[in-house]
Amino acid sequence: MRTFLRFVIVIVLLGAVLGGIFGYKFFQLGQMKEQMSQPQPPAAVSATRVVAEQWTPSIKSVGSVEAINGIRVANEVPGVIQEIAFESGDTVEQGDVLIRLDSRIDEAALRTRRAEAQLAAQEFKRIEDLLPRRAVSQSQFDEAKANYDAARARVNEAEAQLSKKVIRAPFDGNLGLRLVDQGEYIATGTPIVEINMLDPVYLDYTLSERELPRVDRGYEVVATVAAVPGETFTGEVSAINTSVNPETRTVRIRATLPNPDGKLRPGMFGTVMTRHPDQETVLTLPRTAVSYNTYGDYVFLIEENDSGQLTVTRRSVKTGEVRGNQVAITSGVEEGDRVVAKGLLRLRAGQPIEIQQDDS
Repeated sequence: MRTFLRFVIVIVLLGAVLGGIFGYKFFQLGQMKEQMSQPQPPAAVSATRVVAEQWTPSIKSVGSVEAINGIRVANEVPGVIQEIAFESGDTVEQGDVLIRLDSRIDEAALRTRRAEAQLAAQEFKRIEDLLPRRAVSQSQFDEAKANYDAARARVNEAEAQLSKKVIRAPFDGNLGLRLVDQGEYIATGTPIVEINMLDPVYLDYTLSERELPRVDRGYEVVATVAAVPGETFTGEVSAINTSVNPETRTVRIRATLPNPDGKLRPGMFGTVMTRHPDQETVLTLPRTAVSYNTYGDYVFLIEENDSGQLTVTRRSVKTGEVRGNQVAITSGVEEGDRVVAKGLLRLRAGQPIEIQQDDS
């Protein structure tokens, strides 16, 4: 009997404890439902409006600076360097002497050829004087003339060979580092010094084939390089390649940029903006008003509901060119639409808002 009584007491106590726990949880759920049923307080945001601006259309790309003329000067004939007539970094003009090779053998050969030519000339003159008197045959005259012509050709050949012993600047430009030393024997084709024409320079870059209709010769080009921060270089499109690369579907563009100070050097990496000569009207928003997402960009459009409360609606947009803090909107909104400028992360569609700052 006592055992049964104890069992009943335990059951009653357990039921009371469990009942208390369930009752407390039920009370908590009721409070949570009551809180969730209450309207959410408005989110504080900044607002702005979609405005129309006049922009000059431009296409952004990257490219590389190239010299209009840029080569490594090399020798056509082998020889020992007798004289070096330049220093690394010099500015030279076309025809300036860079190096002279030992030419004593070639000078001696030229003197021999000139002596042979002189003898052939004298022989030809005698036979030419005798021909009218029929003292020599026509064949002898022809042979003497051929010998004279061949002797003059050998002189020209020796002079040309001798001139190759003097290496000159092929065009106006700036020299790089000297790659040879005086007294050094250099074989044919040995690089001597790099020379580049630095004013003006080319800027070669590529554009997608779909951008090809938007660019033409004469369009303005504005470039920047990391080596000269804060400075822009302006030129124009001078050439467009006649074919599109079938692998990348891009076309190569060449711009010509003035470079009087020599700040642009061949091989520099540059950012290029190709500008259309005519302006167009575009809709713009601050960059902070657009949420960039993998599945598409969107903005929060501010609207007023039936009760006069301001709410937000999520609106997908397509963005275009970015200039400073403004971004072009190509579709999704209209001029004058008011959107949330700041505070997008804590918003959801249909949420009430309170405008703390209006940048319209």
